[in-house]
Amino acid sequence: MDVDPATLLSEWPVGACAAIWERADGTRSTFGSLHDRFRLASVTKPLFAYAVVVAAEEGTLPLERPLGPSGSTVTHLLAHASGLGPEAGDPVIAPAQRRIYSNAGFELLGEALTASTGFTAAEYLREAVFEPLGMNNSALEGSPAHGAVSSAVDLMKFLRELQEPQLISPQTRARLISPTFADIPGVLPGYGMQRPNPWGLGLEIRGHKRPHWTGPSQRPETVGHFGAAGTFVWLDPVSGSRAVVLTDTAFGSWAVDRWAAFNETVFDDPQVQHPGPKSTET
Repeated sequence: MDVDPATLLSEWPVGACAAIWERADGTRSTFGSLHDRFRLASVTKPLFAYAVVVAAEEGTLPLERPLGPSGSTVTHLLAHASGLGPEAGDPVIAPAQRRIYSNAGFELLGEALTASTGFTAAEYLREAVFEPLGMNNSALEGSPAHGAVSSAVDLMKFLRELQEPQLISPQTRARLISPTFADIPGVLPGYGMQRPNPWGLGLEIRGHKRPHWTGPSQRPETVGHFGAAGTFVWLDPVSGSRAVVLTDTAFGSWAVDRWAAFNETVFDDPQVQHPGPKSTET
């Protein structure tokens, strides 16, 4: 029996939820107040990474510029492979040895972007990404690692840009969504050690990770990000299916199975056989 994705969302233990999902055939479905602002937490990172690659194409912050620990570059920082720890002051290891999810790395990128462009991270993100895409309800209100606010409508505009880019070249887009230092292991926050733990530039790549917050049938090429605020976005660049889900309830045990079940239900590709979503407790 088919499961209604909206029914799944209505059963989540959250105060507020807004969602948009678009299937490979162009069918669009929605849930909740699509223009309401939510705190994104780490869903900020792919937005800011996009601003960084715009700056790279402009020549103001090249991806191969040395930045961070010895041997690290802008690329290493975007891919969580610089060797920096999760937060400033944490131990540092050699670059490209392990995927260490690093807020400190993105904050360093923010400082470098300001030094290179003369704009604050918030100003550059607004002018380089939000304004051109018509993301009028989005803003960076704090750290480039986790300080943005946005709406479901705005984030779907970003996913459409990621599928068919207007602000960056196809070559840069390919680099953004392709595994960078593909074989290195690392912890995926909330889901444990993954071997390997592939990432692109500011975007997690699903690969063959288990467990995972996307559905078990979703393609390895699927890219996205989730945030501790109870938010996530993903795009299947092969089929074009995509989803935005925003909540006001912090990520926790409630989300682990529910997110995967929802994503398995809305993921749509006629070439993929779905085992069916897991049941969720209310």
